[in-house]
Amino acid sequence: MAKKRPQTKATRPQLTDGEIPVVGAREPCPCGSGRRYKACHGKAAAEAVTELVQRPFEGLPGECDWVALRELVPAATVTLPLKGGLPEGVPAVTLATVLPMAWPALRRDDGSVLLGLQNDTASGDISRDLADTLQRALQAQPGSPVQARRAPADGPRLQDLLDAEGAFEPVVHAGFEFWVPDAENATPEVTASLERANAAAIPTVRLIGVDAAYWCETPDKNHLRWVMPYPEEQLLDALARLHAAGKSNLGEGTRLVGSFRAHGLTVPVWDLPSEIGAQDVEKPAAEFAERLTAALAADAPLTADERRARGGLTNRQVTLS
Repeated sequence: MAKKRPQTKATRPQLTDGEIPVVGAREPCPCGSGRRYKACHGKAAAEAVTELVQRPFEGLPGECDWVALRELVPAATVTLPLKGGLPEGVPAVTLATVLPMAWPALRRDDGSVLLGLQNDTASGDISRDLADTLQRALQAQPGSPVQARRAPADGPRLQDLLDAEGAFEPVVHAGFEFWVPDAENATPEVTASLERANAAAIPTVRLIGVDAAYWCETPDKNHLRWVMPYPEEQLLDALARLHAAGKSNLGEGTRLVGSFRAHGLTVPVWDLPSEIGAQDVEKPAAEFAERLTAALAADAPLTADERRARGGLTNRQVTLS
């Protein structure tokens, strides 16, 4: 009887963490450890997905406007300056609230890049997901969209890619015509998506006199939604002081009705009569900003009336993210 030859195991190529592909949780880990993916390299990936970054836009110019464009504004664009300037062949990088067919990003025929903001993201760090999409868009072939994927856990964030000294100046649009340079030659899919998006867009205007305040029109009443950079507890105390003193409104017929929580910031919301337009609220908003600054500086304990006002404001908070 012939002797059995000793069996040798094939040598697997050594992979770095960044080279290990994502597979099913119960499949063998591609690193060759012999363990299931969920118990090996998939464990770190899962933790990266579930870890929530409370303020993903912190440190970026215009953090409050980033939050507004992510959660509140239907149609807007912003030119994004990159660290070190734009790569060759990329004439511009533009942030957009929404892109056709909900694409995460689009490399246009002329090489410019559109980066979509209001998309579902795969991890708990929107900044890292957007940075990954942006990097892939800069390398995509002109005329092609960028598909969604899970960003590497150790990938860069927007704070690493964008020029921290650059301005962040949103331009609010009445509709989504900025999607296509030549609407007449758009594909039927893009045209249909454009029509649906325009029909659903709520008229919105960014105020000029104060930062990150957006007037919007709805059928029954108008609103002002104002993203503020102050710590939540300090802001609620200040709003309560003004509310108890009868100084929290923006003029006759207006009312501070509550606030949103979004990406680590607080967004007070006012109801406005339908006849009050964006220009009408500019001066009252600037005057309110002065009253708020004084209230934020107060350090005396809240009175009984102020505590009741604060409780009412807290009960009318809605978390968006």
